[in-house]
Amino acid sequence: MTPVVLNVGFYNFVASDKILALIRSDSAPMRRLVQEARKSGTLIDATQGRKTKSVLFLSGGITVASALSQETLARRLGGREPQPYAGGQEEAAAAASEEREVEADE
Repeated sequence: MTPVVLNVGFYNFVASDKILALIRSDSAPMRRLVQEARKSGTLIDATQGRKTKSVLFLSGGITVASALSQETLARRLGGREPQPYAGGQEEAAAAASEEREVEADE
């Protein structure tokens, strides 16, 4: 079952039916696209100041920068990895786990 929203990190959510692509952000062309989106006002920065690991392209021309890898986001989108939801019982543990994952990738 595909989730209605995708947690793209740090309790920032994107409507999963609007996602067109999940792309790694480490190439020069992707970094240029992110900068162009930032300049044009179509970038949603969900990294909370961390390094951008992946970029989501949404219908409507919106670009989302995430500190989580595209593999993690794909697992969450496919329902193979539980998503942390704000206000849930395991919120603190999920946030700590997400923080460790981001730090491990750096």
